[in-house]
Amino acid sequence: MPASPAAPASPASPASPASAPLLHLAVALDSAGWHPAAWREPGARPGELFTARYWADLAAEAEHGLLDLLTLEDGLSLQSEHPFEPDARTDRVRGRLDAVLVAARIAPLTRHIGLVPTAVVTHTEPFHLSKAVATLDFVSGGRAGLRVKVSGRVDEAGHFGRREAPALRADDLDSPAAAAALAAEFGEAEDYVEVLRRLWDSWEDDAEIRDAATGRFIDREKLHYIDFAGPRFSVRGPSITPRPPQGQPLVAALAHRAEPFRLAGRSTDLAFVTPHDADDARAVLAEIRAAQREAGRAAETVHVFADLAVFLAERPGAAAERLARLDAAAGAAYRSDARVFAGTPAELADLLEELAEAGLSGFRLRPGVLPDDLERITRGLVPELQRRGRFRTAYEASTLRGLLGLPRPANRYAATSPTATATATATA
Repeated sequence: MPASPAAPASPASPASPASAPLLHLAVALDSAGWHPAAWREPGARPGELFTARYWADLAAEAEHGLLDLLTLEDGLSLQSEHPFEPDARTDRVRGRLDAVLVAARIAPLTRHIGLVPTAVVTHTEPFHLSKAVATLDFVSGGRAGLRVKVSGRVDEAGHFGRREAPALRADDLDSPAAAAALAAEFGEAEDYVEVLRRLWDSWEDDAEIRDAATGRFIDREKLHYIDFAGPRFSVRGPSITPRPPQGQPLVAALAHRAEPFRLAGRSTDLAFVTPHDADDARAVLAEIRAAQREAGRAAETVHVFADLAVFLAERPGAAAERLARLDAAAGAAYRSDARVFAGTPAELADLLEELAEAGLSGFRLRPGVLPDDLERITRGLVPELQRRGRFRTAYEASTLRGLLGLPRPANRYAATSPTATATATATA
């Protein structure tokens, strides 16, 4: 697939008012697409799902469309029709590659697009994940992010044997027991993100001297213990990986209800949410902004992108016909936590502009079928948004933070007093 920038906007087409802000666009990549029958489509590549080339081609196409970032799905159990338990189906794609490793593989093959793999933080050590994502930031030249995911599945806990997971049910999440369990799990995720951020800061930016003449490679006074202690883990630090190029790689989370809304507002740079209309989006934004204020982050930018599952076609009505055919092949109508859209790129552009009025800064699109719907995003939707003056015509920054207008954070330990630093390093 070509990796050249998308074509410039056509001057002959109408544009949105000059005051309308540009939209951010992301794409969520998962197996052969988000529809369970996607792998059976003529253009699908089910035999290549576990190859580097497949994911490299998708990343190249996303970058061709000048998208801000792509996300890669992941989990600690086989995919399932049920959110909290496995199934026994054999007519669906099952099995995944590790998302962080896939991102590291495709990073050198891309130049601009942000790479945001998913990682389940409930059963993984923050020290290990911090250096993996820091490494991805180095490999990509400052384009790394991470979507933190909380696990509430008993079968996933059984893979590790270190803790018990509550037996949650999708229809009982508001019960007192389930609410308490969710509060504990997402509270742990907040601690997890705090540890990641401290570890990324545990090396000051100029800690590496690399002076061959004097034989000094590193200044140990610029490495810091993080000394985090929480209910589930304690981490002393420092990291073994220098501070990443972005200082802090982007942290994202998918949020559907109060507990993850709190996590998003208190701890992340980017929230993916699933509103079904503009009023719903306003309500979600209000919850996230309230969590920001409670955490003292009101002055910080936390982007909120709405997720939509998309099925696109140029001819009006054709996308709905294709979705109906996919549903017939799957044996059931497609259901999603996100709003499902089937229509033309122009109709999708109308919807995005409508939803953006609620205060959303961007959208994460889930292609129903890969690569078909990804190509319709990059070659249909993107030019349409460019014609309306709502999307970039060239990449304007070299880092993911830059693309999203986020500053490079100052290192929290760089202002530590010399006396405290000397005390900390004397026992290293």
